[in-house]
Amino acid sequence: MATPGTPGTTSSTNPSRRSVLRAAAIGAGAVSLPAILSACSSGPSGPGGSGNKTVSFGSNWSDPVPKQGVAKAISDFQTSNSGYSVKTNTVDHNSFQQNINRYLQGNPDDVFGWFAGYRMQYFAQKGLLSDISDVWSGFTGFSDAIKAQSTGLDGKQYFVPYYYYPWAVFYRKSVFAQHGYQIPKTFDQYIALAKQMQKDGLVPISFSDKDGWPAMGTFDYINMRTNGYDFHKSLMAGHEDWTDPKVKKVFDTWRELLPYYQPGALGLTWQESAQALQQKKTGMMTLGMFLGQQFGTDVADLDFFAYPEIDPAIGQDAVEAPIDGFLLSHKAKNPASAKKLLTFLGTPKAENDYLSADPTLLGVNSAVDTSGYSALQQSGAKLVSTAKSISQFMDRDSRPDFVSTVMIQALQTFLNNPKDVDGLCNSIQRQKTAIYATEG
Repeated sequence: MATPGTPGTTSSTNPSRRSVLRAAAIGAGAVSLPAILSACSSGPSGPGGSGNKTVSFGSNWSDPVPKQGVAKAISDFQTSNSGYSVKTNTVDHNSFQQNINRYLQGNPDDVFGWFAGYRMQYFAQKGLLSDISDVWSGFTGFSDAIKAQSTGLDGKQYFVPYYYYPWAVFYRKSVFAQHGYQIPKTFDQYIALAKQMQKDGLVPISFSDKDGWPAMGTFDYINMRTNGYDFHKSLMAGHEDWTDPKVKKVFDTWRELLPYYQPGALGLTWQESAQALQQKKTGMMTLGMFLGQQFGTDVADLDFFAYPEIDPAIGQDAVEAPIDGFLLSHKAKNPASAKKLLTFLGTPKAENDYLSADPTLLGVNSAVDTSGYSALQQSGAKLVSTAKSISQFMDRDSRPDFVSTVMIQALQTFLNNPKDVDGLCNSIQRQKTAIYATEG
């Protein structure tokens, strides 16, 4: 069982993430969107209780495509529940992620978006979320494994899963066909392909980290491919030393990729880098499947391959696939009506509403309509369902205070000056020791 303040650990009796997402992928598909809801609370929505049918909803789905999907679900809720009204407060998801503690301790919205697993458990432990076990009692279509990822360390449910999405290396099929590129299986083949792309006049790898989180996915994959899933999970949970040679090897390996990255990556958003891939200015990009939101009608030309193998003994069996969804604030002004909204958001109808606008993600409910899944969605579901191990993401598998105050800056420092790996790892370890010594 996890100790207080260490959301990077889970009960040994809970189903693994592999069983969580594999069950979902087999039953339906998998969805994702780096959803970190950035909601600015508008203040009290009126007296609580069942008499008030107004719910405030904090949403970080500010980009056009996901905003449309969420808006459709909210509209359908209001249409099918006469008298209920949802006031949506939409804020850039990056701002919300960085200010989540202040938001939850201030005047949060009744319902807001966040993540499954450790980060949900962390805020539940701190008493910032409300128990929605009664809502879960009426749910159908979610596996026991999905339920486990929605459950706090106290055995109560706090999270309504909505979708999830795999991370991989994405590319345009037409670009690979034009140049005769082959899918790389190993890291050496990956580097060789990047060199060839440079010769062909392409920037090999789209990359951005202005927002602070995209680089985490590359670290996660290189660590899992180099040291294995178990070590990665333990490192994220705070149980390993960041000065371990195994960690330094991750940065040393990553450094080999830097000459092939998009120039000015620290000043680019993920949307800008995805657009460069869409415009055929770059050849590849490691990100979540949501990057297809930037492709418009070109999304049919988008494909991916699993992150390349580094150690043959480890292979490519681990996949990064975060789950996103909704939570009920402990300070909800109108919990009864908020639970009514959460009940709807846990239905296949609500997921289908979202997927109708955003075909780059996968539904988590087994009853979601997958008949219209694109080739990309089908491939994403297969990648997850065949994975032996599934991680969430660095900022979901670790304490949020550690990631936000230490790792964002540390990874950007590395990208800006990759030569001093020893100094970087020493700095991370010193700060980690101090943070994990606190209750969290």
